[in-house]
Amino acid sequence: MNGLYRRYLVVVVRFLPFALAFLRDRRRFVLFGPRRRVPDETHRQRAERMRDAMLELGPAFVKVGQVLSTRPDIVPPVYADVFGTLQDEVPEDAGGDPKRVLAEELGDELDQSTLEPVAGGSLAYVYTAEYRGERIALKVRRPGLKPVVQRDLRVVQGLVPLVGLFASERQQYSIENAADDFEDIILDELDFDREGAIMADIGENFADDDRVRIPGVYEDLSSERVLAMEYLTGRKLTDDDAFDDVDVTPHEMATRIVEVYLEMGLVDGVFHADPHPGNLAVTADGRLLLFDFGMSERLAAGVQADIVGLYRALVRRDVDDLVDALIALDVLEPHVNRSEVGRVLELVVENLEGRAEVTWRSIIAELTTMLREFPFRIPPDVMLLIRVGTVGEGVCRQLDPEFDFLAAVRAFLVEEGLIESELDALLEETWADVRRSLPALARLPSRFDSALYRLERGELVVRTEPVDGPRSGDPNLGYAVLASALAVAAAILTFHDRPYELPVLAAATGFLLVYLLRRRTT
Repeated sequence: MNGLYRRYLVVVVRFLPFALAFLRDRRRFVLFGPRRRVPDETHRQRAERMRDAMLELGPAFVKVGQVLSTRPDIVPPVYADVFGTLQDEVPEDAGGDPKRVLAEELGDELDQSTLEPVAGGSLAYVYTAEYRGERIALKVRRPGLKPVVQRDLRVVQGLVPLVGLFASERQQYSIENAADDFEDIILDELDFDREGAIMADIGENFADDDRVRIPGVYEDLSSERVLAMEYLTGRKLTDDDAFDDVDVTPHEMATRIVEVYLEMGLVDGVFHADPHPGNLAVTADGRLLLFDFGMSERLAAGVQADIVGLYRALVRRDVDDLVDALIALDVLEPHVNRSEVGRVLELVVENLEGRAEVTWRSIIAELTTMLREFPFRIPPDVMLLIRVGTVGEGVCRQLDPEFDFLAAVRAFLVEEGLIESELDALLEETWADVRRSLPALARLPSRFDSALYRLERGELVVRTEPVDGPRSGDPNLGYAVLASALAVAAAILTFHDRPYELPVLAAATGFLLVYLLRRRTT
């Protein structure tokens, strides 16, 4: 227990200067004074120092920083950008000898003299080794890491109420939910049994697909601490010579990345959530090779449908459907003020339409920035999807600077029948309007018959009140209004099986003639 308290103290002391800096942003002299305006460059320098502190505090805090880099509901964009660099900057000196883990887990199954190191990360090492005459890859969890991570997660949970004191009311809602999300995501990454099962499922889903390659899993050699895989090699996608002597272009590979990740997430419901360049390669035969499935997720069918609904609402600029989708995804609370959120989302749509170029990153940034006045959160599954889109778009742009990520997404969704083409969407909206109008249309014939009967008897009178005196305006304007209304009604009635539009059109013509004749005599 003393170790836990000591860790609390270390973390508090390390982050106390940042807490004081944030307080001074709100009040120049901490407890009183005006609000300070801090330039972006100062925030970036502060974020870099926080990133360095996370690196010094070890793997759990590295992972917390990585998660925060995809949480725009908690941290501003400049901090998210800097924390995102933690993906490639990991401490190499945490934990003991990983060969001890291999000895405990595999015993004599593996000849450790054949081990060769390949890579090291914040949570694991990767080796290759000889096994039954072939080379395999071994991902080994750092020794003694899980108790350390669990201790640090307890520290994070204990500090949440303290952090809430320095956060705005809106951020407090997200922070309270985020601590549990940190624990779920980090502990999932430590469970190599889970990672192996997801790899196997994705590999099975793409077994007959010659566009992509997923390493096979040696289940007999794998455990919670060791993941044994097929050893596959390829050129890193962003290397200068990545596409030399292969039958695929960078643009085609970018399109393939979009299609493969959308198929994983929205069709199969299980996806690799870490598509940064270090985890993607192109094989000698031109296939996309995926590595490192520690950050991955399974989506329920309902969540898949809600994600598609969110994109459909964005494509159609339908604010009501957009609010529904955000509530369904637990981004917004069900009792949120829909009218206020709707007005904000209308501004989001207007701002995006006014831009020369719209990207996935700009949509997410605009959406989260405008929603900051409401309590909202990013659930873990949605957070990982946002990460896939943001990181994946960046990789595609590295392959082809002119690549239209959103166009590729839309083309896939249309091809899979998940959303409609523009023409289909227009026809569906028109038919929906007609369906909503059917009750009124059904009553139109009797209402027009009644109106014509009253007109014949001289009981129908149209009165217009002059605004600026008795001679202001056109006293015969009512006939023109009736003619226009009846013309619109005739157009609507063309959908009816019976030719009701003919007498209505005749009436419209009559009112128009009356209007023209009376104008000539006045």
